Amino acid sequence: GAIANARLYDDMRQKARRLETLSQVSETVASNRLIEDVLQLIVTMTAQLMNSKICSIMLVDQDSGELRIAATQSLSDAYRRKPPLKVGQSMSGRAVQDQYPVYVPDVTAEDGYFYRDLAKQEGLHSLLSIPMLMKDNPIGVINVYTSSYHAFSDEEVKTLQAIANQSAVAIEHTRLMEKSFEMQEALEVRKLVERAKGFLMMSKGLSEPEAFRLMQRQSMNLRKSMREIADAIILAEELQRATQ
Repeated sequence: GAIANARLYDDMRQKARRLETLSQVSETVASNRLIEDVLQLIVTMTAQLMNSKICSIMLVDQDSGELRIAATQSLSDAYRRKPPLKVGQSMSGRAVQDQYPVYVPDVTAEDGYFYRDLAKQEGLHSLLSIPMLMKDNPIGVINVYTSSYHAFSDEEVKTLQAIANQSAVAIEHTRLMEKSFEMQEALEVRKLVERAKGFLMMSKGLSEPEAFRLMQRQSMNLRKSMREIADAIILAEELQRATQ
């Protein structure tokens, strides 16, 4: 009886976490953040929920027909530099082409998986790829990797599909608004990020990539947008100069 109660409690706790994450994803999608920040927060929350080694969102480049990584919570440069895939190639490409989830128990032993050496290097094992659809039009895929064998439950698949759907809505909304005032906002944020990077490079002796990665880690850890991180860095630098 104690074991059964413990299992029931754990199941209820997992369901509560899924509902909370879905609620947070909905709030993020409905916010006025830049799409880069939205996708970054989504992969971070999804990785935490699914206990994922790596979570990534890959989007279809309409011109080249390739899948490219748009966001990932992984700090691995090797994974971030992973070459793009053609739709239909590897597991993620199949999920987009077939518009259906693809599950791989062990990517390191899957002949159809392109990057087995990278998977071994990064300690990846099981993979679930969920297509992101907008009116039956595939726009990308969300991938969840685990560090050990994991058989994804129906609830986990449904949760990830809901997150993929929310992500697709966010992307479509952004594409429709790209020619509006948000383009000016994006330019302003990029200017702030560039300015903040410059301060970090001077004050901490960092290279430009190192300064950007530091800001990105703070954004993920604090669940703040890159603009908020940049504003904080600029404010701290200006206060320091004012007291000198």
